[in-house]
Amino acid sequence: MNRNESYAHKYDGALLGTGLMAGLLLNRIGQVILVMFGASILVFLMIRVLPGDPVLMMLGEYATAEKIEQVREDMGLNQPLHVQYLTWTAKLLRGDFGRSFRNGELISRELSTRLPATAELGLIALAVGSLFGIMLGVIAAMKKGSFWDHGVMLVAVAGIAVPVFWIGLLLLMVFTVVWPVLPVGGRVGVLTSLPGPTGFVLLDGIIAWKPQLVWEGVRHLILPVVSLASYPAAAVARVTRSSMLEVLNLDYIRTARAKGVRMLNVVMRHALRNALIPIVTIIGLSIGPVIGGAVLTETVFGWPGLGRYTVAAITSRDFPAVQAIVFLSALVFAATNVLVDLAYMFINPQVRN
Repeated sequence: MNRNESYAHKYDGALLGTGLMAGLLLNRIGQVILVMFGASILVFLMIRVLPGDPVLMMLGEYATAEKIEQVREDMGLNQPLHVQYLTWTAKLLRGDFGRSFRNGELISRELSTRLPATAELGLIALAVGSLFGIMLGVIAAMKKGSFWDHGVMLVAVAGIAVPVFWIGLLLLMVFTVVWPVLPVGGRVGVLTSLPGPTGFVLLDGIIAWKPQLVWEGVRHLILPVVSLASYPAAAVARVTRSSMLEVLNLDYIRTARAKGVRMLNVVMRHALRNALIPIVTIIGLSIGPVIGGAVLTETVFGWPGLGRYTVAAITSRDFPAVQAIVFLSALVFAATNVLVDLAYMFINPQVRN
């Protein structure tokens, strides 16, 4: 094969790989659309089978029947369920989540003010938990059967078994009462204003070059991040250990060790890379527990995000707000699965075939 034929072969292979990736992406997007359609139906119906009348909760028990009927008609609650669903989905496709039953505010505006807080907390917690989980899992695999191995697995089991709100309460008691070195809650101090424009405290502090704001944001993030990162760290550590043990027993690893390659180089350059697929999978699946754990974590630490907004919406039977939050959470989880599938193709090119 001459040089031109070699270039043509590589070019055809690149086009084939690109076509497979595009086909996989379109297939996954189609699956996401179907999943979100099913999720919208489930969310709409499950909210309405719960006991209680949101109109009565809004107006109080002494409201007249005429007033209750008027409010139900204004909100469209007296229409058949299928009409309510079609109306809701039509608005949803336009990005309109409706108005809150509690205060009449646009839900899209409410979400936009709270989403950055939850996103900052969740992304940092997932990143910290994943990094620590991989590190602990690698140590446990390299020290199989040792004190370190048993210690890491004990911590992993505790991280999965212990609820995040209990960890949060324990951290609050230790670091704000017994040893008061960290703030009790919130994103920043009461007298501190956020400069914008992203709504992320750390990023906005860096953009505006306010080191004091960054430091204040870090101090407020420590306790909720540690609490929320406990589950992903434990789950990733368990999967990393088992995946690494499988890879470390393969022939090419033993050959590299026989040639005198340092164990650390073998692990970082060869073993860990080939063990990443199950690790990436569990990181993607940890998005769900992180979203669910954010509700309890934000409640414990007074974090002004979607978690506390969700609790308030459920308590007051605010149908549109609950529907919007659950639908948005399902969309994030479904999109994460698509990103995980695409990550497989970069980690292991054989997945493209």
